[in-house]
Amino acid sequence: MLYSNVPAEEKRRALRTGLSSGRIQQFPGAFNPLSARLIGDKGFDGVYISGAVIAADLGLPDIGLTTLTEVAHRAGQIARMTDLPCIVDADTGFGEPMNVARSVQELENAGLAGCHIEDQFNPKRCGHLDGKNVVDLDTAVKRIRAAADARRDPNFLIMARTDIRGTDSLAAAQERSRALVEAGADAIFPEAMRSLAEFRAIRDAVDVPILANMTEFGKSELFTVGQLQEAGVTMVIYPVTLLRSAMGAAERTLDSIRAHGTQEPAVPDMQTRSRLYELVDYEGYNRFDSSVFNFEVPSGHRTGSDTSAGPDAQEDQP
Repeated sequence: MLYSNVPAEEKRRALRTGLSSGRIQQFPGAFNPLSARLIGDKGFDGVYISGAVIAADLGLPDIGLTTLTEVAHRAGQIARMTDLPCIVDADTGFGEPMNVARSVQELENAGLAGCHIEDQFNPKRCGHLDGKNVVDLDTAVKRIRAAADARRDPNFLIMARTDIRGTDSLAAAQERSRALVEAGADAIFPEAMRSLAEFRAIRDAVDVPILANMTEFGKSELFTVGQLQEAGVTMVIYPVTLLRSAMGAAERTLDSIRAHGTQEPAVPDMQTRSRLYELVDYEGYNRFDSSVFNFEVPSGHRTGSDTSAGPDAQEDQP
């Protein structure tokens, strides 16, 4: 009921335990707090919060328009609704190294288990689009070093995302990944890898967890969990999958209303009222409300300003 009872510190420890378990960790992307609860209900390892999804939820493209305040607020709303560890996309850290440091502490305060910071220019663009630009190595290293130095909980995961494969060779991605780990990155997110062999190459280059981004309509094939684990991947995210599924269903329902004058044809594919009530724990709230509001209101009870100060106030009334 209400929010998760699991402290953020425990979620961060759970994330670290999962990453060292030898079993690939699956983090579907939540587009709102309720979807995060659904992810937990289905038994996944954690929740991913995509910057592209937060932007799309605001009706904006993923080109660096969202702010730290918006991302921390929305990520915090999602994180507090689930017992699972949540990792959030922190884009380029929302500014220079000092801004990166503040971003990490704000995300800690919001209850996140970790974040990833990328090496694109600010403003950035979606990692699976062409025309990306990455910063020089020194700038990328400073971002990660600032993030690692700023965190107060040593279990808060600092992940470095590198987009350099989109502009340079696989060898350059390996070299940059090593430098980012030396700067303090706990994990590496090599964006837009083109094959399992490329994931293996990053795995060979660094001795930290590796993340695979299995986003639809991107540059990476949608590999299975088994294929990714065999390639040495530690964590897989499905960042926009639930948003795309939900928006696709919403569009089909709207089309049905326009075409048939009713939503009836779409009803069989909808989440039922009982399932929604189960996810939001109506029964738990009802039990709580009954335990608190367990008295009868006298039939002659007066309301208004003359009773707000208690029975003595009534005596003073003319």
